[in-house]
This record gives sequence, structure tokens and C-alpha cells, in this order.
Amino acid sequence: MIFRSNPNLIPSADRPASPEQMQAMMKKWQDWMGGIAAQNKLANPGNRLGSEGKVLKAGNVVTDGPYAEIKEMISGYIVIKAASIAEATEIAKGCPILEMNGSVEVRNVIPMNM
Repeated sequence: MIFRSNPNLIPSADRPASPEQMQAMMKKWQDWMGGIAAQNKLANPGNRLGSEGKVLKAGNVVTDGPYAEIKEMISGYIVIKAASIAEATEIAKGCPILEMNGSVEVRNVIPMNM
């Protein structure tokens, strides 16, 4: 699951959340992910992604990124165990980012045979 959020709607240095808002937001995430873990479906707890980065393109072209002008940015991810995309989609429906007008991209992972 890849979490996408609107950078204008999430707390930041210039738009900080109150301690109470942060605690409430964290509780929702902990409860949701705890429920996935309790079902033994959390394969990788994932990470939040920062807003700074670089994009490397063919020909060794390096640009600043991710791009702040986009309407959504990838803000984090987790890997879960699910029997199907349909099951993973059902689990994703409880994601707290949806309450902040964000989205969850549900993708399958294809193992690389080396």
C-alpha cells in the first residue's frame, strides 16, 4: 500500500498540528496498523517518506524532487500479506489517510528471482 497525501492538507513546519491533533492522528494510524498486525497480515511496517529528495533520470540527469507543485505526494508505505488485491483493498479502506483526503494505492509485489 502506497499512501498519497495532499501536501497542503498535512501538518508541516509552517502549518504545525497541535499536540492533541498529532496524538489523535497517531492513535488512528496505530489502531489501524495494529489491527492489520493482529491478523498477522503486516509483512513490513513501512516508513513515512520525507519531502526532500532527488530524481535521477536517464543520462545521469539529477533534478530536485519530489515535485512540490503536484497535487499529491507519496507520504509512506506498508507491505501487507493478502490473498488477493480485493482483500488488500478491503484492508486499505480503514486507512486514516483517507480521512485527510489522501489516497491508498494497492499494488501487488512481484518477487524477483535471482
